[in-house]
Amino acid sequence: MAEELKKTALSDVVSITYITNENAVFKREGDFLSLNVKLPEGVGLDGEATGGEKYFDRIYLHRSFPYEHPYKYISVLDRDSAEIGIISDVDEFPDDIASMLRAELDRKYYAPVIDKILSVKERYGYSYWEVISDGRKLSFNMRDTFRNILKVSPEHVFLNDSDSNRYEIKNTEALDRKSFKRIELYL
Repeated sequence: MAEELKKTALSDVVSITYITNENAVFKREGDFLSLNVKLPEGVGLDGEATGGEKYFDRIYLHRSFPYEHPYKYISVLDRDSAEIGIISDVDEFPDDIASMLRAELDRKYYAPVIDKILSVKERYGYSYWEVISDGRKLSFNMRDTFRNILKVSPEHVFLNDSDSNRYEIKNTEALDRKSFKRIELYL
């Protein structure tokens, strides 16, 4: 006896709540962002009714497409990293709110821009870097260097150090000749 398979639409399994200027109020409270949002009515996975107005005293913003769309498709998470909803585009909010959201994203995704590479030394599976960023000398190390360099485009790269800090080289071709030679092996 063959059982009939029930066809389920994706919209029956997954629902996306869009956070807009019409249904949400963001505020900075101390060092954190808070959110008061009107969520759509529905039924959660546990069978309980959802929706209504909810207040979140601390929220986190997460870029869904950090390189291609840094201020679009922003996931808004609560304290437990559960998704509250998605911001389609930060620019759809008034200037003061958009500015606050951009500042929070820029703080979270901060990556010093490397202007010059002074040295790269390999030793026991680690590479030790000395660079200039914003006129300051920085030092960091990377384990498994080839796996910790992310090429966003042929010229644009991010480096992730052993402490999970990010560094950015916006254009490897714009580096001086000596700096480029020091990173060329890893590209």
